[in-house]
Formats: sequence, C-alpha cells, structure tokens
Amino acid sequence: MAKRRERFGAETEAADKKKVTREGLKETLKIFEFVLPYRGTFALGLVMLVLSTGTSLGLLWLFGEIVDAAQGKSSFTINQVTLAIVAILVLQAVFSFFRVYLFSRVSERAMVDVRTATYRKIITLPIFFFEQRRVGELTSRLTSDISQLQDVLSLTLAEFIRQVATLTVGIAVILFISPKLTVFMLATFPVLIVAAMVFGRFIRTLSKKAQDALANANVVVEETLQSINIVKAFTNERFEVGRYSSALQAVIDNALRAARFRGIFVSFIIFALFGGILGVLWFGAGLVAQGEMSIGELTRFVLFTGFIGGAVGGMGDLYAQIQRTIGASERIREILQEPSEVEVQGEPQPIPRIAGDIAFHQVRFAYPSRPDVEVLKGVSLNVPAGRKIALVGYSGAGKSTIVQLLMRYHRPDTGEILIDNQPIESFNLTGLRQNIGVVPQEVILFGGTIAENIAYGKPGAGEAEIREAARKANALDFILSFPDGFQTIVGERGVKLSGGQRQRIAIARAILKDPAILILDEATSSLDAESEKLVQEALDELMQHRTTIIIAHRLATIRKVDTIYVINEGRILESGTHEELAEMEDGLYSSLIKLQFEVERS
Repeated sequence: MAKRRERFGAETEAADKKKVTREGLKETLKIFEFVLPYRGTFALGLVMLVLSTGTSLGLLWLFGEIVDAAQGKSSFTINQVTLAIVAILVLQAVFSFFRVYLFSRVSERAMVDVRTATYRKIITLPIFFFEQRRVGELTSRLTSDISQLQDVLSLTLAEFIRQVATLTVGIAVILFISPKLTVFMLATFPVLIVAAMVFGRFIRTLSKKAQDALANANVVVEETLQSINIVKAFTNERFEVGRYSSALQAVIDNALRAARFRGIFVSFIIFALFGGILGVLWFGAGLVAQGEMSIGELTRFVLFTGFIGGAVGGMGDLYAQIQRTIGASERIREILQEPSEVEVQGEPQPIPRIAGDIAFHQVRFAYPSRPDVEVLKGVSLNVPAGRKIALVGYSGAGKSTIVQLLMRYHRPDTGEILIDNQPIESFNLTGLRQNIGVVPQEVILFGGTIAENIAYGKPGAGEAEIREAARKANALDFILSFPDGFQTIVGERGVKLSGGQRQRIAIARAILKDPAILILDEATSSLDAESEKLVQEALDELMQHRTTIIIAHRLATIRKVDTIYVINEGRILESGTHEELAEMEDGLYSSLIKLQFEVERS
C-alpha cells in the first residue's frame, strides 16, 4: 500500500512540476470550454476588473496630486483632490464588489459543470478503468484538482490580468513622470526577479512535499476507517494511531522546512524591495533638489514603484499556480477523454426483454493487468432460457470470470458469447445489464433507507412494488419489526443490518429488477442455518422462470440445478447433474463432496 501511495504522489508531483509550455497552456485552456455558457458574465467581470484596476492606479496619481496641491503647485485645491479621491474610492468599492461577485458566479457554476462532467464520465467508464486506479485517486480528481481550477477562475486569472495591467500602465506612467528615475529603478529589478524565480521554485517543491505528506496521512485515515472491523479484530488501534502520528510528523517536518525557507525568502524580498524604494528616494531626492521633478511627482513615482514591485513579487506565486493548474487540468482532461462504455445523457432507450439463452463457445481470456496468465482456456457451455446451472471448483478456477464476461465487464480474447443466439457485443450494454440481476456474496448497501436500497433495483418504484418485493424476499417481517419500517437507515454499507438481512434486501432488490438472467455468487455461504433457510426460500422465489447461474462452494445448495459445470484451471472438467457427478468416483466433483463432508464433520 505504501508503494502505491508513493507512486500516486510521485505521479501527481511530476504532473504538477510540468513546465508552462505552449502545449500545456493549450491543454489547460480547453478546460475553459466550461466557461463558455457563462461568457457574458465572465466578460462583464473582466470589465469590472479593468475598471477596479484603473481606479486603483488613479488613486496613486491623485495621492501625488494632493502633495502638489499642499505646496500650491497644482491647479486643483486640496479639497477638490480629496473629493476626487473619495469619489474614486466609492467607484473602486463598487467595481471590486461586482468583480468578485461576477467571477465567483462564473467559477462556481463552471466548476459544478466540471464536477458533473467528470463524475458522469467516471461513473460510465468500464470496470477495467477502476481496476487500474484507486478510489482515493479518483476522489482527489473530483476535489483537489477541480478546486485548483476553481482558484484559477475566481482568483488567479483576475490577479494575473490585474498584475499585467499594473506592470504595463505603471511602467508607462513612471516613464512619463521621470525617464531617468525609471531607468535607475528598473536596473534593480532583475535581482528581485531572479531571486523570486529561484527561491519560488525551491519553496514550491518543499510545499509540494508537504502536501504529498498530508495526502499520505489522509490515505492512512481512509484505509483504517474502511477496514475498521479488521483494526478492531486485531486490536491494532495503538498501531494505527502510531502510523497516523508518523505520517503527520512527516507533514510537520516538510511544512516547517518550507516555512523556514519561505521566511528567508520573504525577508529577502522585503529588504530588497524597501532597499530599492530607498534607492529610488535617494536618486529622486537629487532630482527634486535639481528642480527636475516636484515632490508630488516623486510621491507618485514611489507609489507606482511599490505597486509595480508588488506585481513582480506576485508573479512567482502566479507561475506556481499556473504550473499546478496545468497538472490538474491535464489529469481532469485525461479522465474526460476516456471512452465511456454507456451513455447517460439524453432520453433513455427502451430496454427490450431477452429470453435468456446463454452460450459460450471456446472462450479464452486473460485479464489485461495479467496478460501472461490465461484464466479461461477454451470454455464452452450452454444454458437454455429458464434453466439453472451451477459453476463449482477451487478458488481461482475461473468461475467469477465467466460471470464478468457475461456482464461485459471484459471482452473475451477469443471465442464468442451468445445471448438468444446473438453475439453479446450486438446488445446495447445498458439493455444487456438491465436484463441481468446479481445477488453477490458480500452485499453492498447504500447508506440510506431500506426502501431506497430495495428501490435501487428499479428507480422510481412505488411503495406497493417495494413492499411486494420485500415480501417475496422473506424480508417484510424483519423490516416491519423496526420502528421506522421501510424508512430505517441501514448505515454505511448496511452495517446496521445482519448478514442475512442484508442478503434478503439484495434479493428484494433483484426481485424488483425482474431480470431475465440471474447470477447468484455464493449468496448463502456466510449465513447461519436459520438465515440460510430464509434466504434460500427467497432465492427459490427469485429463480422461478429465470435463467440462473449459481457460483457455489457449498455443494448442498445446488443439488436441484439442471446442470453443474466443474471448472478447474480455466477449463470445464466435468458437467452433469448432482447425481451423475457424485457417482464419478475419481471425478473432481466427487472429491469436492468428500472434502466438504470431512470439513463439516470436523
């Protein structure tokens, strides 16, 4: 796990360190397609930004004017200049309010669209995509990466335009005031710029390490809480606290190191900036003494120089933000460019009912993550509509893989799979899976109510349908025994219900879905005798008139199926009824029966 966390952190760090290239900026700008629906509001925000920047620069000019007015060297009185300053301050406040509000309006709505598009894409991607990525990584894409983009839209872009305008207009103004003093001032700037770039890059690296350390600490929390039952069972609370404390110590060490260098950098910038201003004052005072400029002009020059210095100092942070944004936008766009396996936009297509005939013809398959290990080696089987078959064999024999191929989670390498004598690829994927119901061994319930979990099999189902499905699943009695009945909250992953109760909720969900093909994956293997009896009765109700595939280790539960397929190392070794296979003394099925009998006796 630690190696996977390190790899994830390294990949993220590498993406964040990408240089601001033309290609990177081009990719980043593609994210701005989500701003297009709000381009009118965005343009108005830009107007407000220009006006607020203009009023700020106008204030600097008037501050110098009031100094000249005090010396009688201005054509305006002190009161007139003061009133003008007050009027511009009011305008600046108004422009600044609308700038912040309009950019926030655009960024919030655009980011909702980005989050929706990213989640829609993630939820429609194939299983293979999720096998290659961790949930924490995908969650990070929906949270931190999109937050980076939001910062750009609401803050960074505005600040970039403001600083560019400040630099451009400010330098033009000080050139107009005094070309000599401007040349002297600009001669000190390269030192600041080089220092800002060198220190800024180093500090960003340290800050990124602190962020990665914090992400690793969060992964510890995520893994611990997801496996809290294991932590409790092994009484490893102390160990997990120590692990989290160690991860947080790494956060502190990296953060404090970054803080030390940030402090040195800030101190240097302040010293250099005020040293530069002191130099400007010294040189400017000489010009005032020679009568080449007034005190008011010198005041204007110093104020504009301070603004220009602040803009240059902020460029380092802007550069860092642009770097992070390029990395974040590329990671988001990587997801958005992944091919979806289903389409969830537009009107849903009608789902045709299939009969349920299933045929595998010489199917061979290896998982993409393990291409050198062939899991299925020429599997052929037939399941007529309405018949029940069972897949048995040792763990890793390929039983679950057969089901995954039927669900089109993966495609076979060779051979073909037919449903109703049609290649499985010819079916609309949503339509195919709507006709298949699954009752897994480990039932996953959502954290809402019992009614919501049952209705997941048929979104929009009425109360009567939900109640009838619960009755058929032998779940109605225990549901009504709860004070809140169908509105009982099941807790995260159904933690408030017993294993048998969760299983019957899953069966009710499948009954409500009313599939043509039913897959039972070890549906009773982890239940006690009483719960198993109730669940088996519910399963018998569910299996009526459906093509059923049962994956089973407990052979007593499959005596009544039509055909049992015994799978070993990716091949069908034996097939027949329970009685036929049990009579084969040297057969694998017969060996499994004897082994299970011995285990139960012991």
